[in-house]
Amino acid sequence: MPDEPVPDDAAGLRAANARLREVLGAKDAEIGLLQAGLDAARERERALELRLAELERRLGMDGSDSGTPSSKERIGAKEERRARQGSERERRKDRKRGGQPGHPGKGLARDPDPGEKKDAPPPAQCRSCKAGLGGAEAAGFRWAQVIDAEIITKVTEWGLPGLSCPCCGTVTFADAPPGAHAGSVSYGPVLNAAAVLLTAYGNVPPERAAQLIGMLLGADVSAGWVDKAGARLSALLGRAGLDAAMLAALAGEKTLAADETPVNVLDKTAPPAGREEQEEDPEEKDGTAAAGAPHVLIVRTPDGRLTWLRAIASRRKAAVAAGIPAAFAGWLITDGYTGYQHLLSRLAGIQQCCAHVIRRCRAVTKLGPGGLQSWAGDIIAILREAHQAVQEARARGGTALDPQALVGLQERYDTAVASGIIHNRLRDWHDGNHPGYALGAWLRGYKEQVFLFTRDFSVDWTNNVSERGAKAAKRHQAVSGYWHSLATLARWCRIRSYLDSAAAHGVSALDAISGALAGKPWLPPLPALA
Repeated sequence: MPDEPVPDDAAGLRAANARLREVLGAKDAEIGLLQAGLDAARERERALELRLAELERRLGMDGSDSGTPSSKERIGAKEERRARQGSERERRKDRKRGGQPGHPGKGLARDPDPGEKKDAPPPAQCRSCKAGLGGAEAAGFRWAQVIDAEIITKVTEWGLPGLSCPCCGTVTFADAPPGAHAGSVSYGPVLNAAAVLLTAYGNVPPERAAQLIGMLLGADVSAGWVDKAGARLSALLGRAGLDAAMLAALAGEKTLAADETPVNVLDKTAPPAGREEQEEDPEEKDGTAAAGAPHVLIVRTPDGRLTWLRAIASRRKAAVAAGIPAAFAGWLITDGYTGYQHLLSRLAGIQQCCAHVIRRCRAVTKLGPGGLQSWAGDIIAILREAHQAVQEARARGGTALDPQALVGLQERYDTAVASGIIHNRLRDWHDGNHPGYALGAWLRGYKEQVFLFTRDFSVDWTNNVSERGAKAAKRHQAVSGYWHSLATLARWCRIRSYLDSAAAHGVSALDAISGALAGKPWLPPLPALA
């Protein structure tokens, strides 16, 4: 069939089809861009949901499921915790509120030998009918005691006689007693104690402490002298060998507890230090040390007999290790910070604080969906059962938990940990692994350190004693806000260590400070030689 010319309307159709193909191509491209934008929006929404979940988790934390101090808890957290604890713990119907029968209490006791006795004037009228009581006969006797302190400013002047040498004629004068200086006026131990206690214990700035001393004791001291009082005491303790004595006493202990708390220091310049270890440090990222992280390291005996505070420029493991006595080779109770793990080469072992573990488990149980994270609650129950079993075995005179009972607890622990890992391994989270998976993996890796207290009863199951020791630094920081330098922080740590340890041995703060000023400070008893 011979080719026939294409009619004009066919050419128009081809042109229209071409235009339609262009339009369709543009629409396809636009749809692709919209689809990509929609996918990106969905991804952002998912990321925001995960971030919101993380923020809600953090906002819901309090002292029961994290290391958040009470001063930083949200408003109402304390009341909610009390309500929750009250609902979890049933009160017996016959149990009244307050102290129970047999509780010693802390009320004031009557002094059988008061320093002064006085008689009040007899009553003038009857308390019932208001009749006059002039000439009425005596009917019994009552007493009332008032304990008070009398503040008397006392000035003592020491005469320092001089004698001329019969041989060469040189005149030699007597030395002034400790705390006094020839030809000058100085303040005594009571005023020094007031300055130290106000600044180191009362967290009062030197200016305000000087005002309080003037108002209460009538001594017009200066803020500079108040500050120097602490520096003077710290220097005397350093020259007396307090640091070495404390380290030696701590090294002789079988068990120690350690913790650390961050503090604010204006001048973070670290003092010269020796060569640090070359192995990987938990505080280093990409080979660079974390800058500006001063801490106070707390080392205490489980019974609180000895308290050792040390100022460290950072939380690096070398600085942490320097605060643990080098000769200590016993058990160390710590929280989950990995900076202590490199000490295992010279320690008998490490006990992980079960209170910290329980807090982390409580935080995970709040995550959803539903009861998926109930395995963390099982871990809490297992640890509490283990502690109860240890208490009962210790009461019977045992030194370790029954092996069969321990195996049963550890098998339940392994099952719960495996459940947490499996159910959270692929679960999305805002940043990094899901908290449930991170906790499960940690519990699996540190199982032996979590259960150490069941194998040696000299080890406590929590690190609460060191956490209580950290409250002093937290309270000082909450009131004063910061320390000026690491040197002033170190001075504060030495004074608190000295006074806290002396008080635990029955030495009052006034006696401890007076003894230090006189050149005879209290020092911890040295450990007995094996």
